[in-house]
Amino acid sequence: MATILSSVKVWYLSKRLISHETKRNFNKNFLPIKKTELIENFNKKIELLELKKKNELLPNEISAGIQSDFLKREFETAIQELEEKYYWKNRALVQTLKRKNIQSDEELKKLVEEKQVLLDEIKNKYYPEEINKDQKEEFVAKCVAIEESYAKKAEELTLKHNAKLEEIEAKTNHAIEMRDAKISEIKKQLAALDVKVDKGILAEGELLKLEDLSMHFGGLKAVDKLSFTVKEGEIFGLIGPNGAGKTTVFNCITRFYKPTSGKMHFKNKINNTVDLNELVVHNIIREGITRTFQNVEMIWELNILENLLVAAHTEYRSGFFGHLFNSRLLRHEEVVIKSKAYKILTDLDLLQYAYQYPMGLPYGILKKIELARTLMVNPKLIILDEPAAGLNDVETDALAKTIHKIREEYNTTIFLVEHDMGLVMEICDTVCAISFGKKLAIGTPKEIQNSKVVREAYLGGE
Repeated sequence: MATILSSVKVWYLSKRLISHETKRNFNKNFLPIKKTELIENFNKKIELLELKKKNELLPNEISAGIQSDFLKREFETAIQELEEKYYWKNRALVQTLKRKNIQSDEELKKLVEEKQVLLDEIKNKYYPEEINKDQKEEFVAKCVAIEESYAKKAEELTLKHNAKLEEIEAKTNHAIEMRDAKISEIKKQLAALDVKVDKGILAEGELLKLEDLSMHFGGLKAVDKLSFTVKEGEIFGLIGPNGAGKTTVFNCITRFYKPTSGKMHFKNKINNTVDLNELVVHNIIREGITRTFQNVEMIWELNILENLLVAAHTEYRSGFFGHLFNSRLLRHEEVVIKSKAYKILTDLDLLQYAYQYPMGLPYGILKKIELARTLMVNPKLIILDEPAAGLNDVETDALAKTIHKIREEYNTTIFLVEHDMGLVMEICDTVCAISFGKKLAIGTPKEIQNSKVVREAYLGGE
């Protein structure tokens, strides 16, 4: 009875730990976005204030004979608009005269004279020939007063902006500290429990461990007592001929299939060891495992950005009613998740496709989009099922660079099945070769290449 209660307590504390870590990470991600938003709004207000000041200064500068840069730009804009207007008037008049077969230039001369009158008016408006010297000092003083007035407004706006930034940063940092304290407290409680699930199953640095995994379909042994360990941060390759059971292994890990026998243990997002056999398929992603499939799986009716946002559905904390009433929390979450999607698309050189639809895009781009989608949930382990299938040599080279980039920048582990031996030997740290569901050999790419058993069973012998 005591053991059952302790196990329930471990489960409850683990759920609380995940909740607090999710909220803390949300606050950390939302703070820079909110600060950027405030700074952009502040810059827009300052620009608007500057424009109002220049427009208010303009008539006083003209009367005082001050030739400011803004006055020059306004004058040049007015002249340019007039020139453009009369260019088209002249073209229209020339075409009309041609159509009526009129040879007289009188109409054209009138148009030129009309244009010159307006030009003189504009010049006199911005650069009057006579300036009242008695009133000049008065207008100069007005310009100085306007400058001072707007400088004061800008200073007040800056002080309010800085205060708002400090307030938001202080509130967020306080919330993060509170979450950290809660997380620390829960971790201490978990450490004090002796019944921690599967304690000691995974050694330091191990992420995934399969022991005697078997999957039988009637009399067919697709996987037969397969054992191996995937280390944190490595690129692990699983190779074998068609029908060797590679995809079946993936389906067992992700719980698409329920293994006939064997153990599967995984170190999840909060570094707790979980028994994958005890999880249901839709909870695998919450533990930190994502995957791609042999065939490209897209929501073809949504654009690329929306495909990534859908992939992040497990990251939302707002529930049914939050979505129903478009709550403040939901709006903030959408900002954070959309920002993450843009970053991932930028990192994988896919930003130009953000608002395009998948249909019609090159196959290599669709493969990269699938990779981008797996990153939306901060995975610890990404499972790739034949990522280079259907790609040409250039696309395969680009894929290799992308996989390395994902491993380094997103601090994740890659586990892949692949038939392209060039790709496997180039990017993998460890390779496991299987045939008819049984392990042939495991080691570095060089060791696998030099293995006589692998050459005979898979690579064609000597």
